[in-house]
Amino acid sequence: MAGETEGPMGIILWLIIGGVIGWLASIIMRTDAQQGIFLNIVVGIVGAFIGGLILSGGSINNQPLNITSFLVSLLGAVILLAIVNLVRRGSVR
Repeated sequence: MAGETEGPMGIILWLIIGGVIGWLASIIMRTDAQQGIFLNIVVGIVGAFIGGLILSGGSINNQPLNITSFLVSLLGAVILLAIVNLVRRGSVR
C-alpha cells in the first residue's frame, strides 16, 4: 500500500504544509507583512527539509507528519528565515 505522502497529492500536501510552516515562521520572526506568500512557502519547505535532515542525521526518510516533525520543521524554517533576513537586511529581524 502506498504511503500518504507519495505521488502528486503528496507533493501538494507537502507544499501546503510547507506554506503553513513558512507562514508561522514569518509570524514568529515578525516578517509576515514584509514578504510574499511565495517566500513563505520556499522558506517553509527548505527550512523543513534542512530541519528534518539535521534531526535524522542526514538521511532522507518518508516518516509520517507528527508534532515532533512539525516542530523541527518550524524550527528549521525560523532559522532559515533568520539567515535570509540577515543576508537581505543585515539584521536577523
